[in-house]
Amino acid sequence: MKICLILEGCYPYVFGGVSTWMHQYINNMKEHEFILWVIGANAKDRGKFVYELPQNVTAVHEVFLDDALHVKASGKMRHRFSKEETDSLRELMICGRPDWEVLFSLYQEKRLNPMSYLQSEEFLDILTKSCLTHYPYIAFADAFHTMRSMLLPVLYLLGTEVPKADVYHAICTGYGGMLACLGGWMYQKKVLLTEHGIYTREREEEIIRAKWVVPSFKKQWISFFYMLSDIIYRRAFQVTCLFTNAMLIQIQMGCDAKKCRVIENGIHYERLSQIPLKQEDGWVDIGAVVRLAPIKDIKTMIYAFFELSMRKKNVRLHIMGGVDDEEYAAECYALVEQLKLENVIFTGRVDIISYMEKLDFTILTSISEGQPLSVLESFAARRPCVTTDVGCCRELLNGKPGDTFGEAGYCVPPMYREGLAAAMERMCESRSLRLRMGKNGQARVKAYYRQERMLQKYRELYREVDG
Repeated sequence: MKICLILEGCYPYVFGGVSTWMHQYINNMKEHEFILWVIGANAKDRGKFVYELPQNVTAVHEVFLDDALHVKASGKMRHRFSKEETDSLRELMICGRPDWEVLFSLYQEKRLNPMSYLQSEEFLDILTKSCLTHYPYIAFADAFHTMRSMLLPVLYLLGTEVPKADVYHAICTGYGGMLACLGGWMYQKKVLLTEHGIYTREREEEIIRAKWVVPSFKKQWISFFYMLSDIIYRRAFQVTCLFTNAMLIQIQMGCDAKKCRVIENGIHYERLSQIPLKQEDGWVDIGAVVRLAPIKDIKTMIYAFFELSMRKKNVRLHIMGGVDDEEYAAECYALVEQLKLENVIFTGRVDIISYMEKLDFTILTSISEGQPLSVLESFAARRPCVTTDVGCCRELLNGKPGDTFGEAGYCVPPMYREGLAAAMERMCESRSLRLRMGKNGQARVKAYYRQERMLQKYRELYREVDG
């Protein structure tokens, strides 16, 4: 089967998280041919892959959102819009439910120039009427610039070249989900969606905090991403996620419960389960397998470790991962110096298999997660975890209903440094506690989170598509 994977902002440009999962997934699905349809933010990243692509990746189609800024208008627009087209463009503008097939046709078959449209009288007419109805007290200039910046990437992507495949498998909603639906429409093929986190909810949190969004249009931007999730929730043949609560959110957001299913992450259990426990040496070594990025909240981790080190002198923190955000990484390094922390080690990217031997337990302080591979890998190696209460971390630590393996760590609210420090301190105080929790975590992974189990479920999904 020729599978088109639609990815946004991850593989093959950056390490970690979804990228790691994607690379392992493709490598283990050797019976299938994969086309990568990848969406990046900046064209300067074109071709800069950090992974050596597996042999069964036969093509990579790159599209970059900032390329939309360089689209030139092709003169005065001569297309005469039908009522259907006008209604769909209006629904798109107000983030309602446009007729996507009409829009697909408009930009694929009729090759409408996105910039010509955004400079047209038709666009201004729709915008003016929308503003009078929905934003009567907001400056028209704010509405004009917001709508153009919101719509331009969408219109640009709608006109992009569509790779031919047997199925279109999106790894998120958003722009990626829209492109998957475009591919499904173009070649009359089925569409699949696998969400690792709830993309729309993550964008919502970002927009609420964002300084670049005009405050009066934050609701509009949030609605925009809900609209993009709606298209693939409605058009997908099957929708998968990593844990039950995520599936319930998908259903709450409008996805048909009949097409939803949970497929848990899986890891290479045998390789990790053979890692020996660290020998006692008078130190407690804490590991964080994490990219240096704001969403991982490394600063709270550092502050919590500072509090821990005030109470315990024999502790070390190993932060193992590459730099995702240079500015944020520099702030983390500066914070360690400012706090005069001598026992914080930034290792960069390392071989987790060999480095895990140095660790007693691991920590994850993310603000948002799905089902983190780092926690599963830690459990497989008999290392318990302290995590924030995000994604399905609590479920991993305590087990799903019917799971009797016992606790495998501690879970605290995100950004709660005092709680994080206290949980790490409890873990540091007892080797026997760590061994017991580590054993519980390993048993849980062995039962529910093995790679073979996960791959079998995806193979069954592809057979359903093919059948």
